[in-house]
Amino acid sequence: MERGFDQGWARDRLLERFIRYARLDTTSDRHSATFPSSAGQLELGRMLAAELHELGLAGVRPDEEGFLFVGLPANLPAGRKAAPEIALMAHLDTSDSAPGRDVRPIVHERYDGKPIRLQQDVVLDPAEFPQLERYVGRTVITSDGRTLLGADNKAGVAEIMTAAEYLLAHPEIPHGQVSLYFTVDEELGTGMLRFPRSRATARYCYTFDGDEEGVIEAECFEGYKAQLTFTGRSIHTGVGRGKLVNAIEMAARFLALLPGAESPQATDGRYGFYFPLEISGSLERAALEIYVRDFEDEEALRRLEALRRMAQAVEAAHPGGRVEVVTEKQYSNLRRYLEPVPRVLELLERAIRETGIEPVRRSIRGGTDGARLSEKGIPTPNVFTGGHNFHSRQEWAALPAMVRAVETAVNLCRLWAESER
Repeated sequence: MERGFDQGWARDRLLERFIRYARLDTTSDRHSATFPSSAGQLELGRMLAAELHELGLAGVRPDEEGFLFVGLPANLPAGRKAAPEIALMAHLDTSDSAPGRDVRPIVHERYDGKPIRLQQDVVLDPAEFPQLERYVGRTVITSDGRTLLGADNKAGVAEIMTAAEYLLAHPEIPHGQVSLYFTVDEELGTGMLRFPRSRATARYCYTFDGDEEGVIEAECFEGYKAQLTFTGRSIHTGVGRGKLVNAIEMAARFLALLPGAESPQATDGRYGFYFPLEISGSLERAALEIYVRDFEDEEALRRLEALRRMAQAVEAAHPGGRVEVVTEKQYSNLRRYLEPVPRVLELLERAIRETGIEPVRRSIRGGTDGARLSEKGIPTPNVFTGGHNFHSRQEWAALPAMVRAVETAVNLCRLWAESER
């Protein structure tokens, strides 16, 4: 087992990288007609390519759609059995759920355990976020409260880049071929639709897109999207009785039918939900987008059928109006792809244990690019990054956990090589 991981070196390189990446606006834009949906993602990809070139990797550049694939050649001695190629993956975009422009990271050295007031109405209080207590006396990173921080997923990007630099600087650490995959528009769920699968040669992959230190996520939601279109009928309000059909009122009635106890804010654990994400419209036409989530596919399909019945009820209440429901599968539960290959998780757990803590398995109440990549034939669990409160102005990251994620990545690469002896 490789000993003496240089945490001080990793800490300094990781912190500098993360702050530099976080300052760059890579917010994905769901209304954009371009791919990727924002120019900042392309800029970050070029930045990473330039760094990797400086580290001695030739021919590194993002493709025309922003995907960046990089290979670290195997360094196993002649005659040694080849190790399976593995990949480390993170996404370049950040969520549009909170502002992501002009991010100003603040490094809180030796956190004192008290509430951190970022803005008048933005406070990180350990009473509300008890994970902070784990890092009293240590370093945490926040934004200034006007924006999100972008730890989702720039913590993962910085960790993978630092792990790659560490491996290149320490050729005594044996590893097989290691690929780095940096993807775009993960937050929109559209990036993996354009993922260049033919270029992805890894047998197994690990996304660094999780949160709490030591946590492995090997199960996620079954994700569906429902797009509803409400069509009304316009006529002058002076003669509207019995004739006018208001699409806005139809959409409002539909929303009122959604069970309040089955929303993201009312559920946790293994309970699924309906999540109205966006609404727009006028008298004659209104549009509503809803995410449907559940850990079991049959339950998710039941929810979709419930949406169709609600649509019929709205049509019945608004004679002359129409409701169209179009559904789309977004991603599948990781579990079905990881159960047949237990070694993928076994080696990940060993990699974490070797950093000095016990791994914890949890289910993701969401999805990752790893779910879509698993569907494409490359089993891909999710690994912690040390970030917390994603998609919010209260987002924060624990630097010690981020360093541990780097060490975990380095251990993974070595353990896969050692497993083939």
